[in-house]
Amino acid sequence: MRVLSTARVVSVVGDALSLVTLMVHVQSVLGKAIAVAALLLVGDFAPSLLSPLTGVISDRFDRRTVMIVCEVAQGVLLAVIAFTLPPLPILLALVGVRAVIGQIFVPASRAAVPSLVAEKDLAQANTALGLGSNSADVIGPFLAAVLLQFMDTRGVLLVDAVSFGLSALLLLRLPKLVVPSEPGETVFTDVKAGVSEIWRNRALRIVFLGFCGVVACTAIDDVAVLQLTMGVFGESESVAGVVLGAVGIGLLLGYALLARGSARWSMVTLLVTGFLISSAGNLFTGLAWGVASAFALQAVRGLGIAAMDVAHSTLIQRLVPGDRTGRVFGNFYGGIGVAAAVSYVAGGLLIDVLGPQLILVLAGGAGVLVTLWVVAASRARGVEWESAS
Repeated sequence: MRVLSTARVVSVVGDALSLVTLMVHVQSVLGKAIAVAALLLVGDFAPSLLSPLTGVISDRFDRRTVMIVCEVAQGVLLAVIAFTLPPLPILLALVGVRAVIGQIFVPASRAAVPSLVAEKDLAQANTALGLGSNSADVIGPFLAAVLLQFMDTRGVLLVDAVSFGLSALLLLRLPKLVVPSEPGETVFTDVKAGVSEIWRNRALRIVFLGFCGVVACTAIDDVAVLQLTMGVFGESESVAGVVLGAVGIGLLLGYALLARGSARWSMVTLLVTGFLISSAGNLFTGLAWGVASAFALQAVRGLGIAAMDVAHSTLIQRLVPGDRTGRVFGNFYGGIGVAAAVSYVAGGLLIDVLGPQLILVLAGGAGVLVTLWVVAASRARGVEWESAS
């Protein structure tokens, strides 16, 4: 498990490194916000449209091989981008392909965890994986800022390409992670089974709808917090960046706390607690009286997101048979991507009309209502939270 966590840290640092570098490159070359937005949309939203298919791959092949191939392919694509620095349409296409490959890797890595640790250690393993990944996500942008002082865009992207190669080498140390599958199944049958697995399992459906609901309500928080800090409080871009970074600090603290005591928590309770804290953090940020209070509330929100991450991963691994876990994770993250896109579009339009404070209050309040629905639904008859056979 330590090998997988370390490889993920190396890969995610590089991922964040390339994202920041490409954003700076596109902004400096074209000077248009819409071009940067297109880069983000291709990287985040486009892969979610293929999620029913990308999750199938990790259920049909050795998951170690899938992860290694994904890392090598992403490294090659980044090297191509680094050497050519193509015009925007081609750049977006290459970034989109790399994002789809990354969408294959993530379900495979999450689905691999039950093969590497005992069932009783799943929560602890997911905490370690989340801590490593999110630590790297925080470090990546800062590392990009440092490297861009000494290297040009090509150099930083090549460093990122090397990081994927290092991750692939680390993954070679994992054992084979072959999942037995039924002979004669077609890809379409596997896709259908992956989608139906979520809807026919009531407990899994509650987790999926609750998570996507909370994301749809609250994913606009980055834009709203930026507008709140600079537009309402009248602070500078650097101060806004510090407030936005508060969530990352809360995430790391949350994982650190869970590393000490996640085994003592019921995963359903942890999931609901995460939903509530994350949503309420946005609600009260809308009522914040200044930068310090907004920073503190966003840090608290990060605690909730850490709880959501560990709980949903562990529940899926316990509720879904091993030969379908990759598909369920793929569909799950695809649904989250769609929910986030809905939040970006709807929230972005409403912020200009209602202002960031009211949007944060309304979005956070809506997230709390989704949380109450999850509590009620999880206590209903016929909901089984036991491990999959």
